Amino acid sequence: MIRSVTIAHVSERPEFFWNSAHILQTSAWGELKSRFGWQSERVNDVLTLFRRLPFGLTVAYVPRGPQSETAETWAALDAACRARRAIFLKVEPDRPDSPEAAAALARCGFRPSPQTVQPRRTLLLDLVGSEDDLLARMKQKTRYNIRLALKKEVTARPARAPADLDAFTALMAVTGARDNFGVHVPAYYRAAYELFHPLGQCELFLAEYHGEPLAGVMVFALGQRAWYFYGASSDKERNRMAPYLAQWEAIRWAKARGALVYDLWGVPDEDEAVLEARFEARSDGLWGVYRFKRGWGGTLARTVGAWDKVYNPLLYRAYLLYLRLRKTALS
Repeated sequence: MIRSVTIAHVSERPEFFWNSAHILQTSAWGELKSRFGWQSERVNDVLTLFRRLPFGLTVAYVPRGPQSETAETWAALDAACRARRAIFLKVEPDRPDSPEAAAALARCGFRPSPQTVQPRRTLLLDLVGSEDDLLARMKQKTRYNIRLALKKEVTARPARAPADLDAFTALMAVTGARDNFGVHVPAYYRAAYELFHPLGQCELFLAEYHGEPLAGVMVFALGQRAWYFYGASSDKERNRMAPYLAQWEAIRWAKARGALVYDLWGVPDEDEAVLEARFEARSDGLWGVYRFKRGWGGTLARTVGAWDKVYNPLLYRAYLLYLRLRKTALS
């Protein structure tokens, strides 16, 4: 069974989430997004992203923040958004899903958003203990697949050369086409690695068979937290279970670096009973990765989600209409 709790209570160590910065609130993340269509700005020490629209308008977004939800912080964000003619401000706080958190946002003028940017629900791995302890928390099939990869001569290593990044982005393209989800352009993954790796906050692991890359995992870490953001695998030699070895090496790296929690970053936003009842029959969206992620023995967690503060009601209604039309077109 997957124990279902809020993020603030995972392993009964809420300080990891309430008192530590999220990697999406770092300056390096702001620099990454600024290279791909956003403008980043520190507003009262809150990383805020602005996307330009026609006629001098913008939309504003705070990823996994703000950490400090004070009146001063909200006032500074309001002023920055109005100065940049933002239609609305979207925030996705790094807070657990609770009536208290929702009520606090509502009191500050926010409303629940129909559009999330980051996944609302995830699985968190407790990295406290030995590697044997971590293995013992996994489902038996996941342990078996890690060992099977080793038995079948798969090896995993950190990236060492630019060609390794090329191999990873090629694997990402294969994975996106196979599993029908969007991927970034190759330059995005390269920029993420080049910005965070020199800081010791990112590593790319490739799992290979006789020198051919079969799977890759790009993992990030900050303080006592780590995040699995990007993973990819080849259509070849799938019986060798290379993704399991790549992920295991990423977890071992995060643990050795001092992380105590490893965020698998995104599962379908459903309760445990629904997830467990349907995951074998569904492969769309995040369902396609849930089977893989559930095997690592994590704790199901859910944030308070995305909330919007509206500055231009007329254009915000147009935005809501666009979301409805797009959803209809994709259904």
